[in-house]
Amino acid sequence: MDVKIAVCQKPPVLLDLKATMGRALESLDEAVSEGARLVVFPEAYLPGYPTWVWRLRPGADMALGNTLHTKLRNNSVDIAAGGLKPLSEAAAKHGVVVVVGLNEIDSEFSGTTIFNTVVVIGADGSILNRHRKLMPTNPERMVWGFGDASGLKVVDTPVGRIGCLICWENYMPLARFALYSQNIDIYIAPTWDSGQTWRDSMNHIAREGGCWVVSTATALQGMDIPETFPGRDELFKDDEWMNSGDAVVVKPFGGIVAGPLHKEKGILYATIDPEEARGSRKPLDVSGHYGRPDIFRLEIDRRPMPPLTFINGSD
Repeated sequence: MDVKIAVCQKPPVLLDLKATMGRALESLDEAVSEGARLVVFPEAYLPGYPTWVWRLRPGADMALGNTLHTKLRNNSVDIAAGGLKPLSEAAAKHGVVVVVGLNEIDSEFSGTTIFNTVVVIGADGSILNRHRKLMPTNPERMVWGFGDASGLKVVDTPVGRIGCLICWENYMPLARFALYSQNIDIYIAPTWDSGQTWRDSMNHIAREGGCWVVSTATALQGMDIPETFPGRDELFKDDEWMNSGDAVVVKPFGGIVAGPLHKEKGILYATIDPEEARGSRKPLDVSGHYGRPDIFRLEIDRRPMPPLTFINGSD
């Protein structure tokens, strides 16, 4: 069963959720017009990855950092309140599977903490899975809370079994194994990383896991930052590339079949056969015959993060 996939690395309208959602819907329409049945967006695409955290000076830029965080919080997605409804409705309208990274605000948890989340939307518009990044990296910890393992799972879709890990979660061997052990066909890694080292890692994962690997960052230049962005001229230069994107598709057991889409604000297309993933695991199935389950065992606490009432001890 051949499946055409689209990997979108176009820039968001940073810190503007409504405008970025509009761009996502435009990209989805474009991908569908090209025959795509799976559309993938980068890490934290809604409303953009907080790239400023790598540029703020500790102490000196605290006030600016607070201003940016407030704006990000006010433009984050509340899934329970229907924040993904436009994208879900578009997925159902076109009958396509969508994987999208987002800054998530959870009104049922605290309404303040932001999570780095990736969501799988089914071809019927339903939310099949929500995974929150387990371990924000370095200054990211000033932006995002720590996720739980309730979304560390692989889900059935019309285009194959899909699982996701975000950025440097892909360097967590046990997190990878948790996905491998669920008969995964398509392993999706929305990220902010790019370059040769990252592509080498994606190739390794395709070989190790015996699965298709799809990854992309956001292709972003200083000129893409809105004029209304607080501290824009101090933090960014118009001709500077903050990220080259480097969308890539790797076949099971290794080998790039599409990409990298380098410094291009566009969509990468590839045609894949999900069944090839299972066939590639004949010589090396790390969660099956090659995994020695008689010796090794992985235990995962998949309980969801408790609601705020439980944390406060009032329930």
